[in-house]
Amino acid sequence: MITNQALQYARSLDIDSLEAQTLLLHVFERPLHDRAWLLLNDTLELTSEQQTGYQQALQQLLDDTPLAYLTGWQAFHGLELQITPDVLVPRADTETLVDWALSLNLGPASVLDLGTGSGAIALALKHQRPHWSLHAVDQSAQAMQVAQANARRLQLDVLIKQSDWFNQVHGRFDLIVSNPPYIAQGDPHLPGLVHEPQGALVSGPLGLDDLQTIIVQAPSYLKPQGWLLLEHGYDQAGAVGDLLRQNGFSQVQSRNDLAGIARCSGGMRGEVK
Repeated sequence: MITNQALQYARSLDIDSLEAQTLLLHVFERPLHDRAWLLLNDTLELTSEQQTGYQQALQQLLDDTPLAYLTGWQAFHGLELQITPDVLVPRADTETLVDWALSLNLGPASVLDLGTGSGAIALALKHQRPHWSLHAVDQSAQAMQVAQANARRLQLDVLIKQSDWFNQVHGRFDLIVSNPPYIAQGDPHLPGLVHEPQGALVSGPLGLDDLQTIIVQAPSYLKPQGWLLLEHGYDQAGAVGDLLRQNGFSQVQSRNDLAGIARCSGGMRGEVK
């Protein structure tokens, strides 16, 4: 099988052409963005080992395995992150949260990322705001190790440790950000996410359990006029806004994702009772 035939085979399986090209570049151990190389080498012969690996990966894609788990990499806010099945694959919609945090135009700030996973949010913020002090936690030891490895490789100084939300967190912050689990138990989308860590996805019967935990506890860890910004589900902006107001947050507002859906909500800390 030559390169061009390999891509035609993927098309016959109704696999997205960009995903097929990325897999083929991975098989050839080329940079995953080097699609020009594929065009220039469309008659290059795959070895039997490469062909087997490519065909197996295509079948995994058909089984809803995320492409990032097959290649080990995912782009996020201008960074290339190493990804394993121990962490969620960072989505483009989560860049909405990063952009909102950056738009606050804080001076030298202390920032906490709760449930950091691969480290995507914390590392993106540190990359754009080197003068910010970034802290990140995750309850999963495996996720923490993935985030620490990404921080070392990218040479971004982020303090990453294991903690179940605020349990091992000390001090107060100018900004707390989080993309917590927010999918409801029994949600019809869950079967398509079976390969990702379920503990990082599901949060109670309405998907609000972890969001509520963070909102209730966050004021004790925020400085005066500190901000809490949260990613949530497509239909949860109203409920999250209500929780924020009920717990004393002011300037409660939301931000839309790339599809125009209210994807993130947040507010400024009120007086701690």
